[in-house]
Amino acid sequence: MVRLTLEEGRKLAFDCLVNNGCDEDNARASADRMIQAEGDGCPSHGLFRLGWYVKGVKSGRVNGKARPVADVLAPGVVRIDGDGGFAPLGQRVAHEALVSLARNNGIAAAAFVNMFHVAAMWPEVEALADAGLVGFAFTPSYPYVAPAGGSKPLYGTNPMGFSWPREGAPPLVFDQASSSMARGEIMIAARDGHSVPATAGIGPDGEETTDPNVVLKGAQLGFGGYKGAALALMVELIAGPLIGDFLSIEAEEDDGGQGGPPKGGELIIAMEPACFGDADAIRAHGEKLFAAIAEQEGTRLPGERRFQNRERIAREGFEVPQVLYDEIAGLM
Repeated sequence: MVRLTLEEGRKLAFDCLVNNGCDEDNARASADRMIQAEGDGCPSHGLFRLGWYVKGVKSGRVNGKARPVADVLAPGVVRIDGDGGFAPLGQRVAHEALVSLARNNGIAAAAFVNMFHVAAMWPEVEALADAGLVGFAFTPSYPYVAPAGGSKPLYGTNPMGFSWPREGAPPLVFDQASSSMARGEIMIAARDGHSVPATAGIGPDGEETTDPNVVLKGAQLGFGGYKGAALALMVELIAGPLIGDFLSIEAEEDDGGQGGPPKGGELIIAMEPACFGDADAIRAHGEKLFAAIAEQEGTRLPGERRFQNRERIAREGFEVPQVLYDEIAGLM
């Protein structure tokens, strides 16, 4: 293992992206997002993803010099054309417009199109909670997940994020795939020689397996069986056809077997509590639920561990496998 400070990791990612065709704005936004994941203890969305970023730019599919543009379509809808770049820069461009629309209308949506999304989702909804808003986010990917009762990949892992603002405490934030496991977690298990739960996925012929390599050749499964598959279906529709972007199967067709990052859309929804009632009373009411959760032994709020990791890793730094560090060095 190689230990890095957050700043060392950020510089490593930034330099690698710049050296492989990104301009400084795009490199900085993407490097910041990867290191935000490392700093929160989520290596599956950290430097582990850097090779995918680089492959996308070097292949010419991803615009490393993208200039995202925001266009207000309706009083509560803003569309961001990502100009063929990575999502983090487009999300920065959209944030102020989305917050402003939500404050004015009570609820607003940002539809991201023509971009590549390979990052964690909690940062965008956490940013909304930091602004006092309730946030949702949804995005498809490549077809990895079988529909309920099926055995062939059709849906993406199709994650969803949610945030709730709190007074005097970190916001409630969670980010979860609609699949039983995130794709990156299965890939890391395969790299490190670990097994995965039998609920993670099936082999190419629909056979049960705990071997991540077999799952990667077959299909992942929705969490809770048909329930997760239904949520994956929902995400396909609201972050694909609704906003005018790809289904997961279309993202795979667009890639054409190159194995780069998925091109597709993202839908972010922001809600202003003050437009639904007394914002302080709404937050206080939410705290009643949080307190009731905490009363039960063994519980914690979703995202609490990530905030604990954030404090610890800011002090201690983080580790990456030597093989990953060497791979990044080879990309420089």
